[in-house]
Parts: sequence; C-alpha cells; structure tokens
Amino acid sequence: MKRFLLGVGGFKCLNTGWPLMNDHATPQISTDVQVMFFDTDCAGVVHNLAYLRFIEVNRTLLAEDLGMPLVNMADRGTFPVVVRTEIDYKRPAKLGDRLVVEGRLALIARLRFWVEFEINRPIDGALIAQSRQTLCVVQLPGGKPVPLPADWMSRFAHLRR
Repeated sequence: MKRFLLGVGGFKCLNTGWPLMNDHATPQISTDVQVMFFDTDCAGVVHNLAYLRFIEVNRTLLAEDLGMPLVNMADRGTFPVVVRTEIDYKRPAKLGDRLVVEGRLALIARLRFWVEFEINRPIDGALIAQSRQTLCVVQLPGGKPVPLPADWMSRFAHLRR
C-alpha cells in the first residue's frame, strides 16, 4: 500500500457503503489538498467541479501505482477512461480547508474497474464527500475498449467481480 501524505492526518479505511476489502494487496492512496480561492464560489464554499479535480489527482497517482503512468499511457496509446462517476456530498468544504482524499481500487472485471474515494477534513473528522467511478481502458485513436492488464487478474484476484 502506497500513501502520499503531506503532513495532514493519517490513512483511514474508506467507509463508502460499498464492500470493503481491507487487504494489503488492495491498491490505495491518500493525497492532501488545500482548498484555494479558485475552488470556491462567492460564499467561500467549494463548488462541485473542484471535488472532481481533487479526485482526478488522487486517481492519476493511483493509476501510476497500478502500472499506468501518464507517459507510458501516451506512448502505448491506451488510457483509463472514466465512464461513470457517482458522488455524494456530505458536508461543505470551505476556503482554506485542508482535506485528505483517499482512493482505492475497489473491483475489477475483464474490461472495467471501479475506484472509490472519500474526502475528509482531518481537523474535525468531517466526511466531506464520497465517490465511486467506473473506468475502462481504451485504445486511442479509435476509442476501442481493451482488456485490463493481464497481471491484474492475478494481482487483484480478491477484487474480481
């Protein structure tokens, strides 16, 4: 398990309501975010698009841990593509808040995989948002889905759907 913690809080298991496999072989990552002015509306509350950007950063780093670094994807022409995002906003985050985004690989199938995220505010323990995304790997150009990397089926057998 690789963690990216920049000094705010510690890693906590996700509590998304989806089946939790707290296995050391389950790829998971934690990233820190500080809410900036451009993340907020005129009332200083984080707008919904900013949460998706926080998740995107976490998911990109998780993809690197899974063997999909951005440079290699561009060289091969295969990219993980988000095909569905679900997000539940629990509490508002505000200008200046320091947040922790926790993400993990949740399930895999032949052509798809699912990742789950939780955004927390460590200073008061508030759960800010929970998200689940469905992705598939696509060959570009052409946009044709391709099977997940062969080694995933053995490495992450406990996550197979």
